[in-house]
Amino acid sequence: MAIEADGGLGLGQAVALLAAGVAAAPIFIRLGLGSVLGYLAAGLALGPYGLRVITDAEAILHVAEFGVVMFLFLIGLEMRPAKLWALRRDIFRVGAAHVAVCAGLLTLVGIAAGLAWQAAVVAAFGFSLSSTAIIMKMMEDAGEAATPEGGRAISILLFEDLSIVPLLALVAVLASTMGVTSAEAARPLWQTLALAAGAITVVFALGRWVLNPLFALLARSGAREVMTAAALLVVLGAALFMQWGGLSMAMGAFLAGVLLSESTFRHQLEADVEPFRGLLLGLFFMSVGMALDVPAALANWRTVAIGVVVFASVQALGAYVVARWFGAGRREASRRAALFAQGGEFAFVLYAAALTAGVIDARLASTMSAIVILSMALAPLVSILQKRFTPAADISRDGVEEAADLHGRVLFIGFGRFGQVVSQTLLARDVDVSLIETDVEMIQAAARFGFKIYYGDGSRLDVLRASGAGEAEAILVCVEKPETADHIVALVKAEFPHAKLFVRAYDRGHALRLISAGVDYQIRETFESALAFSGAVMRDLGFSDFDIAETIEDVRDRDAQRLEMQAAGGVEAGRSLLRGNMTTPQPTPLLVPAREGKALNEEAADAIEDAD
Repeated sequence: MAIEADGGLGLGQAVALLAAGVAAAPIFIRLGLGSVLGYLAAGLALGPYGLRVITDAEAILHVAEFGVVMFLFLIGLEMRPAKLWALRRDIFRVGAAHVAVCAGLLTLVGIAAGLAWQAAVVAAFGFSLSSTAIIMKMMEDAGEAATPEGGRAISILLFEDLSIVPLLALVAVLASTMGVTSAEAARPLWQTLALAAGAITVVFALGRWVLNPLFALLARSGAREVMTAAALLVVLGAALFMQWGGLSMAMGAFLAGVLLSESTFRHQLEADVEPFRGLLLGLFFMSVGMALDVPAALANWRTVAIGVVVFASVQALGAYVVARWFGAGRREASRRAALFAQGGEFAFVLYAAALTAGVIDARLASTMSAIVILSMALAPLVSILQKRFTPAADISRDGVEEAADLHGRVLFIGFGRFGQVVSQTLLARDVDVSLIETDVEMIQAAARFGFKIYYGDGSRLDVLRASGAGEAEAILVCVEKPETADHIVALVKAEFPHAKLFVRAYDRGHALRLISAGVDYQIRETFESALAFSGAVMRDLGFSDFDIAETIEDVRDRDAQRLEMQAAGGVEAGRSLLRGNMTTPQPTPLLVPAREGKALNEEAADAIEDAD
């Protein structure tokens, strides 16, 4: 059996790609540099200018582009039509202003560098279309994609995807001004736009009236692999159709996702496409690393290095100015500048078209491609530096008072979801409580519901004194972070030993630390809610209320016994008190009636094991 076909990807090469990705991504994540930079480095190492494991980087890039396509499809699934409509202002106003300002500034840079104005325009617009894949991956890793700020960044990326159609038409127009004729120049602009509009209309019609009935029919067949094949067919089919219409494949996949975002099969589609998306997107980043023409970059290293710095800086400046122009705060504007300070994959399409049309020469195309690739490779580092050196967002403390001269009978430290529930029983009996919290937004939100909460960091001794810890009968530590709770416990035990100390425990290990510290009471934050949850399940399964109450009380008692044993003998103690789902042989002479018998049999088995 042949392992490698001519022009194809051999088995050894596939294994090398997977191994490089599996090794590089975790290492770079561990170093705090992000997975994208890891994939880029892996691609550079395996590419034609590294170890030469892969010599045809362009062939890999064509396959890997489907990762971007599937990525945009999944984004579309999260972007319901109503939400997309709500973003129309950001897409067509902010997006258009962003591309126009950045491309305008970069065009001036190109002309100043001695390029013909037509070549400067092409170089500028190519660089202004930032990488959708890299920006979305960085925002996704940082948890920013679902935020309002992330939505505005996505709007700009969508407009950039739409821009590729008029920009390809612009290449033909520029070629005609230079006296160059080409097949592309023969197509009028109106015809190009009409073809694109027609493609969008067809995709919309199919998504609106065909896809849901189709998936319902396939679901009735019961064949899971058919559903997976259909999901891939929808994604790749929409991408291919949009490419025929002159738009980008990514835009077609995005529109297909939006049209299916309200489908009953949305979650099934997401689950089917996700594994392919992750693999192919990693491959895309590796192929970008492979595409860097190292000899050409080294031969013109001064030009490339200066180009990367100047183009990225000017683009960042343009992104910042536009963000501020449309009302973004300094923090959001600086974040957007860092994200968009790079070129993108559409630059390769635009430069190739311009090279074919004779608007730019091969040397400029190679130099600009190197500048774009290096800017993409450096984008994660720029993002990391921006986040590291940008100060935390200032939150207004209007209407928030700092803790001072409080005298509550009970002092709450932390008023998140746990503390809020605890407070209700005490307030129901008119117990005088003092509440301190460090989350300003939480304090402001709670005030709308009738809570007077003071700003104060309970891990500081001066704040504890100002909050009335010296007079409080009980101090309730309800903070979320275990290490913060441990620090507060140590302070209270040392400075306010008279107060009863009740502490929210994060998990069993934290509970054991609190017991060792000598707190008066601790409870794991999910313990009682989990018991109530299991009781509801038992009731639905037909158990009586008596059986449920008895069983829950038994579990509670056994847990308390086990915790006591662990506090004395370590975390491995009390294992016999745990009920597992593994069937173990039970000694016949020790069998007793069912319900209580299971626990006794386990203890008897342990006793026999110990005796042996």
